[in-house]
Amino acid sequence: MVCRRAQVRGCALTGIAVRILLTGSAGHLGEALARTLSPLHEVVGLDRTPSPFTSVVGSITDADVVERAADGVDAVLHTATLHKPHIVTHGRREFVDTNIAGSLNLLEAAAKARVRSFVYTSTTSVYGHSLSPGLEAPAAWITEDVVPLPKNIYGITKKAAEDLCELFHRKYDLPCVILRTSRFFPDEDDDAAVRSAYRDGNVKANELCYRRADIEDVVEAHLLAMARASELRFGRYVISATTPFTRSDATRLRMDAPGVLGERVPGYEREYARRGWKMFPSIDRVYDNTLARRELGWEPRWTFDHALERLAAGAEARSSLAAKIGFKGYHAGRFPDGRYPVD
Repeated sequence: MVCRRAQVRGCALTGIAVRILLTGSAGHLGEALARTLSPLHEVVGLDRTPSPFTSVVGSITDADVVERAADGVDAVLHTATLHKPHIVTHGRREFVDTNIAGSLNLLEAAAKARVRSFVYTSTTSVYGHSLSPGLEAPAAWITEDVVPLPKNIYGITKKAAEDLCELFHRKYDLPCVILRTSRFFPDEDDDAAVRSAYRDGNVKANELCYRRADIEDVVEAHLLAMARASELRFGRYVISATTPFTRSDATRLRMDAPGVLGERVPGYEREYARRGWKMFPSIDRVYDNTLARRELGWEPRWTFDHALERLAAGAEARSSLAAKIGFKGYHAGRFPDGRYPVD
């Protein structure tokens, strides 16, 4: 069964009310999923942080808590994680405990409960070094076939959890879908040079061309993955806004990204000039969501073209869901080099 945009919020699994375990329910994506699913389904929100969307306060590192939360559920949406920004505040052991051991607890509970779908929120950060070709090389064209080469503890533990998902699929026939999501958070860029050279809205509009998605589209991808898991049985998918670029643009994107964008989206310069914005001079990677669109039936709405149309009309270049969730951040305060320091 493939859910279309008009139906997606009501078609999780069979189209009837189901019981869903949602980890990370107090987080950015977790809240977005809870807001979308709660009117139609029973959502068991599991998080260490109390919130209006958390029904079980506890950690995924506690196997007993996880097993009790998973009792009687039909599906698991596993979004809880330590993120890249936590590298500066959490040790490697904490990443292993949460992202690997915590995921193992979820998978064991899901297999015991014989759930009909297990959706794991991974990240394009698993590609790591594959995202940064040499200075003279074409932009990396990132599909599911690119070999992940994680470069930090975040990427390593997310990739390990993916491998656990595959293990449980092979050993227990657990229907697992892994979504490698690109940027969808509202935080400022983690690169101080980018923050100083570009306004935040400019950065996020640029990124929709090659490395960003709106949270509304990310939610839809999760619902589609949940609905189709029993049919697909196992799959990994890149989740990012549909790029205006083609693979043949890869070489020129390293040298003249504004020129290539002008060819692919004629007239973007006019709206950018009106706002005092500019495209990045060079792009080092492009995320290709073709497989997700083909196998999940995913049709992301919030593309660069759509954002540009909304900007020209005086509207926000983000969904109402993104605006409603707002900014959560990853840390209680700011750091000397911004909210989101780099490891």
